[in-house]
Amino acid sequence: MRRLALAVPVSLLLACVAAPPANWARGGALLDLPRARWVLGDLAVDVMPDGKILVNGEHELNVDRGGRVYGLSAEPVALLEVDGRVTGPNDDALGQIGVLHAALPGEANAWLTVAHTGAVIRYGEDGEREPFGVWSGCAVTPRAHQTCTLLTHLLGLRIRKIERQRAGAPVQLGPGVVPFP
Repeated sequence: MRRLALAVPVSLLLACVAAPPANWARGGALLDLPRARWVLGDLAVDVMPDGKILVNGEHELNVDRGGRVYGLSAEPVALLEVDGRVTGPNDDALGQIGVLHAALPGEANAWLTVAHTGAVIRYGEDGEREPFGVWSGCAVTPRAHQTCTLLTHLLGLRIRKIERQRAGAPVQLGPGVVPFP
């Protein structure tokens, strides 16, 4: 399995944030916050019932029951809309998700699946399936599972971007980094 380094601090990722998504104050899709963990190689992402997201043990982000993902200073990162669209700051399109599947912005087909078993499958451009880690603790409710799919999608977007920038070069994931767009 490839190892990926995500070395961009939260403050640098969010420094250019101009405006929260249009529905930020109202909120979006209703989510449950399970005690769950996603493991992908050296990466461990923990969802805590209070909404804290820990990346390799470091508190990096938060998620709330209103579909908002935000940084440590409450700066918006993404909003899961009621219709499944994921929007970022300035209403940037970040894709579409359901309970089990996530699609890239502008795409109709899923690029990843978080199966009922917790197995995460990523689909290549040719449709080839690739293991992409495993979740535990997501199958409590459909809304909890959707929380896990949302976080996998956001993290996966960052991993995908790094892979493309480095043309597949193996890199190490480390603590104290935020892998989200």
